[in-house]
Amino acid sequence: MAMIPEGKTIDDIKAREAIIRDFYREWKTKNPSQRKYNISLKDYINIRMVSIIETSEHAAKNYLSTLAVLQLDSILVGAKKVSVRKPKQDNKNQKPFERILIMEHELVGIGTVKMTVGVRRSTHEKIQYCITAIDSKE
Repeated sequence: MAMIPEGKTIDDIKAREAIIRDFYREWKTKNPSQRKYNISLKDYINIRMVSIIETSEHAAKNYLSTLAVLQLDSILVGAKKVSVRKPKQDNKNQKPFERILIMEHELVGIGTVKMTVGVRRSTHEKIQYCITAIDSKE
C-alpha cells in the first residue's frame, strides 16, 4: 500500500481520496455481497456508491479518518448505534433515507470513529454513508 500523506495540502487530500477509493474498489472485489453483518444492529450494513463518494470526500480531509476507513471491516461489524436523526433536507445524497444512524467504534491508535448509516426509505436497507475519526472536526 502507498504511504498515506499526513499533510493538509490539496495534493495530500487528493492523494488520500485516491487511497480511499482504491481501498473500497479492492474491498468490493473481496466482498462480492458488498455488506457485513453488524453485531449491534443485528443486521447487514451495505456498501454502495454513496458510501464511497461521501467517505472519500470527508475522510480524505483528515489523516486519522483516512486510516480509519482502512479498517472498514472492523467498523462495519463492531460499531454501536449511539443516536438516530432525520436526514438533512438540503443534502441530495441523504434524500433516499428515512433516518440516519450515528454509530461509533473504537480503533487502536485512532480513537473513536463515527460511522453514519442511512436507512433506505423503500427497503429499510442499511447503507454505510460516511466514516470519520471523531477528533478530526471538519
